[in-house]
This record gives sequence, C-alpha cells and structure tokens, in this order.
Amino acid sequence: MQAPRTDASTLLPYGQTDANGLPDFAALAPEGFEAAFDAAMAEHRDEIRAIADNPEPASFDNTVAAMERSGRGLTRVASAFYALAGAHTNTRLQSVERAVAPKLSRHGSAISLDPALFARIDALFGQRETLGLNAETLRLLERVHAGFVRRGARLQGANRERLAEIDARLSELGTAFSQNVLADESAFAMPVAEEDFAGLPDFLVSSMASAAAERELPGHVVTLSRSIVVPFLTYSPRRHLREQAFGAWTRRGENGGATDNRAIIAETLKLRAEKAKLLGFSSFAAYKLDDTMAKTPDAVRSLLSAVWDKALERARDDAGALREIAAAEGENGAIAPWDWRYYAEKRRQAEFAIDEGEVKAYFSLDRMIAAAFDVANRLFGLTFEPMPDAKVWHPDARVWRVRGADGGEKGLFIGDYFARSSKRSGAWMSALRSQHKMDGGQTPIIYNICNFAKPAPGRPALLSLDDARTLFHEFGHALHGLMSDVTWPSLSGTAVARDFVELPSQLYEHWLETPQVLAAHARHVETGEPMPQDLADRLAAARSFDAGFDTVEYTSSAIVDLALHEAGEAPEDPAAREAEILADFSMPAEIVMRHRSPHFAHIFSGDGYSSGYYSYMWSEVLDADAFEAFTEQGDPFHADTAARLAANIYSAGNSRDPAELYKAFRGRMPSPDALMRKRGLAA
Repeated sequence: MQAPRTDASTLLPYGQTDANGLPDFAALAPEGFEAAFDAAMAEHRDEIRAIADNPEPASFDNTVAAMERSGRGLTRVASAFYALAGAHTNTRLQSVERAVAPKLSRHGSAISLDPALFARIDALFGQRETLGLNAETLRLLERVHAGFVRRGARLQGANRERLAEIDARLSELGTAFSQNVLADESAFAMPVAEEDFAGLPDFLVSSMASAAAERELPGHVVTLSRSIVVPFLTYSPRRHLREQAFGAWTRRGENGGATDNRAIIAETLKLRAEKAKLLGFSSFAAYKLDDTMAKTPDAVRSLLSAVWDKALERARDDAGALREIAAAEGENGAIAPWDWRYYAEKRRQAEFAIDEGEVKAYFSLDRMIAAAFDVANRLFGLTFEPMPDAKVWHPDARVWRVRGADGGEKGLFIGDYFARSSKRSGAWMSALRSQHKMDGGQTPIIYNICNFAKPAPGRPALLSLDDARTLFHEFGHALHGLMSDVTWPSLSGTAVARDFVELPSQLYEHWLETPQVLAAHARHVETGEPMPQDLADRLAAARSFDAGFDTVEYTSSAIVDLALHEAGEAPEDPAAREAEILADFSMPAEIVMRHRSPHFAHIFSGDGYSSGYYSYMWSEVLDADAFEAFTEQGDPFHADTAARLAANIYSAGNSRDPAELYKAFRGRMPSPDALMRKRGLAA
C-alpha cells in the first residue's frame, strides 16, 4: 500500500469512524499512521495558532472553549492507534510508535509553551471570579491554567527549550520500555511435558495447550501471562520448573541485550529529576504529588508506613506457617519466592478446603460479564445490548450498546478479554471516544483489555476469583467513562486525580462477592447449579487469607516507586538502589515486589503512575469506606446510596475537586480504618 500524502486527506480513513463511532480497524495499515498523525498535528497546530493569534481580547469562548473544540482529528487518530498498539500490535505498529512518540511530545510541548496562548489563559485566570462562569466551567479554566503552569508555561529561554527536549526524550524512553517488556513476555514459552502435569488442574493444562497453539508451538507451554504463570506457580510440585518460570517472570526487562530496561530506567529517573527542578520542585515525586489528593510525599509515606508494619508482621507469621508445611513434606530449606504460592495454596486448602478448580467452575467468563452488567443495572439502571456485527481490532473483542434507565443510548462498551502475544500484559480501560456535552455532545466508546487465559476450542473460559475481581475492577473504570455526564471534554470520565481514579474501579470489585450476585451468576459451568452456600462461606472466610503476602508485594512496589522519584538526584544504578530501599524496609526474602523496576510499566512506560503507584492503596481507603455506606444500610443495592454514588463519583468526572465529590457522596472523608478492616489487618 502506498503511504497516503501528508495533508488533510491523510486523515481518511485514520480519523474516520462509522455510524457507531467505531474506526474501520481493518483498513488502518500501520504504514499510514505516521502520515495521518503528521496531518492531524498540522491541523491542530493551525487551530491553536488561530486561538493564540486572535486579535480579539481573550474570552472563555474564544480561548478555553476553542481549545476544547480543537484537535478532534488528532484525538481520533491517536485513540485508534493506541488501541491497536496496546491490544493487537506488531513490529510495523511498534516502529510507528517509536517514530510518533517524540513527535507527539514536541507537539504537546509547543502548545503548552506557547507564550501568546498562555498569556490569554493567564489573563482569563486572573479575571475568573468576574467572568460569570458556572462551577464546572470555572473548574475547567482552573485546571487548564494549572496544567499549563505544570507543563512549564512560566519558564523562559533555554529552560523552556530544555523542558521540551526532556519531555520528547522521556516519551521515547517510555515507548522503548514498554516494547522491551512486551518482547520479553512474548519470547518466553516454557515447554511442560506430560509427565510434569502432576498437580496441575485441568483448566491450567487446557490454557497451556491454547498458549502453545497461539504461538504455533507443539504441546503445552507456560507463558508470562498472569493467568497462566500464577496458577502454575500455585499448583506445580516441580520446584525447578517453578523457579524457571518465576525467574523469567521477575526478570522481564532485565535479561541483557536489546530488551534490557536498566539503562532506560536510569536515564528516565535522571531526566525526571531534572524536569522537576526546572519546574521549581525538590524532586519528581514532589512535582507529581502536588496535583493529587495526597499532595506531598510525606502524606503518601505515612499511609504506606502504617500499612507496611502490620503487613510485614502478618507476612512473617505466614512464612513460618509455610515453612512448617514444607518441612512436613521433606523440604527443610528456606521458602523461596517461587515456593510461596505453592505452599500457600496447600495451606489454604487445609484451612478452608478451597480447590481452585472447584471455584473456577462457578466463574465462567460469560457469566462474570453478565454479572458485571447486572450490577450496573441494579445500581444505575444501565442495560447492555450485544452488537455481534460490530468489528474492532481483533475477533475476540466484543461490542455492546449501553443504554440508560430511560432507554437512551449512553455509549458503546468493548471487552477484549483473552491473552495473546500481540497484546500488552496486564489489564486496563481506555476510550476510543470520551463523553462530553459541548456543541451537541457525544456519547463515549469505552473499552476494557484483560489477559485471561484462552481455553481450548469448544471449552468455556473459566476465571479464578482474582480474575473475576480484575474483570469487575476494569469494568468499574469503564463505568466511570460510560456514565460521565459533564460538558467539557477535558473533565470527562477518568480525567481525575491519579489517587482518585482507582476509587470507581476498586469500589466496583465489592459487588462481585455479594450474596445476591453470587446466587444469580456464580453457577456451575456444566450443571448451571448455583454455588453451594458452603463454598461461598469458605470463600468469604478466606477473603483475607494471605493478606500479608498480598500487601507486602503491593506496598513494596509503591515504596520503591516513591523512593526512586523522591530523590533529588537519580541513582547511578537503579537496580542497586531498589535493593537498598527494600533492605531498609526489611523486605522478607520470601517475597518479591509485585512489579520490579525493569518491568514496572505503571511508572516507566509513561509517567501516569510514576510517584503514584500508592494511589491504589489511597483509593482503597476510599473504596473500603464507600462500600460501608451500603453495608450500613443493610443493602448493597440501596437505591438512595446508589443515586448519590452515581451523581458524585461515576458521573461527575473532574467537574469538582475529588475531596468535595467524595464528601458529597459520603458526608465526610474516610480514615484508613476501613482499609485495615477490608484487608484483615485490623487488630
């Protein structure tokens, strides 16, 4: 295919959508994306230039609102491209991604650092109390102004140019980091012979066969998809195979050669520290946290430290119990990190008689999707209509039309649930189109990406309880986008503070294990019978089982993230610094941090969660307290509480300060006590 010309026509089909708002992904050849980006950025530059050079005095409509209306072509091209880059990439798309990342960064910097444009915004900000703006519109002006200042609009001369250079280089580094992790994940496939199937449940053997087939390999393989490697570490009695799989999983990005991320981390930390100083902050952590609910590194450290001490005590006690189990089986050495899940599962079966194969039979993927939809209907009146003829980036992805309680269309939802070698690991939510009411408005198109193990042909996909929680978590994010009800695009849906964005997702997880949802949807995949009450009771009793491990694994990652970014100077050897930080906090030798730095995509494939991985725990304080608003009413679907939740959390976007929104829902701010109760760490 000949590359399209770099002019307005280049945006077709890359910036074009069908009647439903969906791009024709089959028509989007990778080679055409770079030219489409170039054309869309040129179009956007012209729009911004017209705003900045407008001879009329600055008004909200001719400046801030005009900016909100600009860049629509670029948004469409970028949303389609990054959906593909994350969910179904290839070497051609990755080449475009590397080429486009610094261009997009410089494009954004040119807007943020435009003195004429900022002068207009700054003038409006100074007059904001006299402009007669409603609360949401005033919020937009304040957020736009703050964003420009945080992106360096007040810098002068060489400092201004240096910031643009730093941001462009950081975008290159983040892209390379992400692609290196994907390369290591895709390259690993550990064959498992039939004689090594002992102890492995049928669902795992089936998933290993599907993983081999997807890679066109014979037999069965363990991959680094979490839905395969974690069950293998949990059930395989072959210690040498567990060690091999665990080593590959924890060494992603740290294998030497072209995909090693250690030099990328060192340069990233150095540039982030320099950027923070240019912007007047003592560290990158101070810079990032200044615009969050937490505000300061000290506030984050206080939360993490309080939880760490209790989790460490529990983990040490649990490690002793696991050593006793291992010794009883003739293994008298220390528990290694690749042993923990294996012996913890034996302990869980002994204490609660819970077998993962038994549990998964009640959590089929289709029933869990239906369960997530049912909760949204009970709480918010939403319904989901399948659109079997709609096509997106891969045949596995499914599309639903979403309707509100009044029958009106709320948007589209796309679910792409199965792991494949062309998909980035993990789970996430994003948008092909965000909601807004400007100029007639538009409904959102939201998608969830997961990496569940794909079953053999003709077999149902079965989820672990953790997988089902992940599905509910990401769908909570999706609802935050789908239910958004704001005027301005920049305030829509999940465009909120990083330590608030996880509240709607983590809160939604709570409904999965309510009696009403289990009774209706946790039904045996073969018989259709509901989950026995005895099993539901055992699952409830085991809810905080291994809480020490889970909390240490997570919190250590948040501690390392904060410490790496709080230093005024970047460490010469980030891996050595990681080890020092963990030693200072007495990290148990039996546990490895959930995301080691060389594959910590949350904080190094971009700066979205950098200095912000703590936000899951910050939001967990909120979500634990928020769900107690329902339990206090004795009804997880209490109508008035659900209405307040919809109005102030799921629909409000960034239209008000997050603390104000939470207090409007709950009547007060929470304390960490609810979190401690939820995790079973309370005294």
